[in-house]
Amino acid sequence: MPDNTNKAGRLTVVGTGPGAVDQMTIEAYRAIETSDVIAGYQVYTDLIRDRFPKKKVITTPMRREEERCALALQEAAQGLNVAFVCSGDAGVYGMAGLIYEMARDYPEVEVSVIPGVTAALSGAARLGAPLIHDFVLISLSDLMTPWDKIERRLRAAAEGDFVIVLYNPSSKKRADYLQKACDILLEKLSPDQVCGTVRNIGRDGEEVHLYTLRELREVRVDMFTTVFIGNASTRNIGGKMVTPRGYARERK
Repeated sequence: MPDNTNKAGRLTVVGTGPGAVDQMTIEAYRAIETSDVIAGYQVYTDLIRDRFPKKKVITTPMRREEERCALALQEAAQGLNVAFVCSGDAGVYGMAGLIYEMARDYPEVEVSVIPGVTAALSGAARLGAPLIHDFVLISLSDLMTPWDKIERRLRAAAEGDFVIVLYNPSSKKRADYLQKACDILLEKLSPDQVCGTVRNIGRDGEEVHLYTLRELREVRVDMFTTVFIGNASTRNIGGKMVTPRGYARERK
């Protein structure tokens, strides 16, 4: 074992993208490859464990995020190079923020973030080109955000005619949350608004579907599904969800 006494540790929060190793950025892959320890939620570490079989792996179950971050920081404080992996982008509903908050208690640890491809982008690529114009991301999980605030954000997004991307649209305890969100959006939006869902992006069992907003209200989804709701300009073009930006109008 190397002598890490008095050496500054390093913790790199790595966005691994949709899930498959070949969908990581080169920078993200190299950060994991050169690390001493891999930390993260078990579902995410399992996606890459086979590629890095000799690495020490630290995991905790869901809802034990602070413990997971503390364990990773403690490893880095011993002078080790830790890659803390997050699905998608670590700064978009990921762990980068919590790591920075908790790292104040570990001044000897150098923290940095490597971006990854978040589900809004990887899912959009599967659907076509729904995010060509302004869009918003909204999580339907009320674990961290009160539902009344989520409702206000949904109404504001609909009022602004944004393309809307919904993360965490449903779970066993929140089975009707997508339906509730659709009801709120239908207060302003057309029931024929083009929508789409992508499940298991970049993983086995990937599913891509197009719907109208009326149809989307009845669709059963889970936490591995990302939902896209078009704006007034979004169209179904040959089975692809496309939001024109207006280039054709500019040429006239």
